[in-house]
Amino acid sequence: MSTSLVVYLSFSGAAREAMTFYQSVFGGELAISTFADFGMTDAPADGVMHSELRADGFTVMGADAFQEPAGGWGTGRAQAAFMSDELDRVQGIYDRFVEHGAKVVQPLEKQVWGDLSGELTDPWGVAWMFNIAVPGGWAEGS
Repeated sequence: MSTSLVVYLSFSGAAREAMTFYQSVFGGELAISTFADFGMTDAPADGVMHSELRADGFTVMGADAFQEPAGGWGTGRAQAAFMSDELDRVQGIYDRFVEHGAKVVQPLEKQVWGDLSGELTDPWGVAWMFNIAVPGGWAEGS
């Protein structure tokens, strides 16, 4: 098996809604397992114990976290980043996020380093960064 990086997100009771949202943006196959599916009685039966969305070339996983993490909610900032040279594909993902209610933090536009770059925040506060290499741009030489 090769090494890969998978985005794993925790939600305070909104994992099913968030993961369904991501499926509407990315497409792909979504599998959801509840706490009840595994006989766990110390969490809401319909809460998401684990979910996995496999889309073309990447995976997003998520779960409901009903206990506050040791550092508290919101003590860190997680960002997921798309780094690509597939303009149409990544532009489409960006556009679907916006169509489904993500907040534009930085419009997807040409930057000083030559690539298209932008950032969105989804309804659960997850930041999604986009960088699309264009011919002659910075990422082309890296």
